[in-house]
Amino acid sequence: MKVGIATGQDLTEISVMFERSYSVLLAPDYEGDLLRTALPIMGRARPALVTSGRFFTVRHAGKLVGAGGWSPHAPGNPLDRTNAHVRHVATDPSALRMGVGSALMKAIFAQARASDVAQLMALSTRTAVPFYAHHGFRRLRDITVPLGGRVAFPCVEMLRVL
Repeated sequence: MKVGIATGQDLTEISVMFERSYSVLLAPDYEGDLLRTALPIMGRARPALVTSGRFFTVRHAGKLVGAGGWSPHAPGNPLDRTNAHVRHVATDPSALRMGVGSALMKAIFAQARASDVAQLMALSTRTAVPFYAHHGFRRLRDITVPLGGRVAFPCVEMLRVL
């Protein structure tokens, strides 16, 4: 497995992997209609995030099997710099339990610490709560995240001190 910094050339491949991951892995925890409506929004890689230097890819045998990163501000609100945020961590369903997510979190934690970040927030899907808990995050509260201004998506706000 190789962890690297994402570039603009990775955008399409990351979006395809996000859609594949979210459509399979989130299905047990979210109603079908909600997921079908949310996927086109959630499954699109954000160019500014991907090219920020704070977004990582994981490749295995040349195939993209994971991606994720962090930002120094709240998603959708660059003025809120209260806490840094983990963003769009996803693993391809074919690569589950291979350490892909852990490799991403290790890279995120290292870079965030080097940037003097004291704590990270995560807006976790219901599905990913055990993953984030395994990596030292604690559950704060259930929230609803407005996706694209038209989809109310249930999530869990989580926090980890670095």
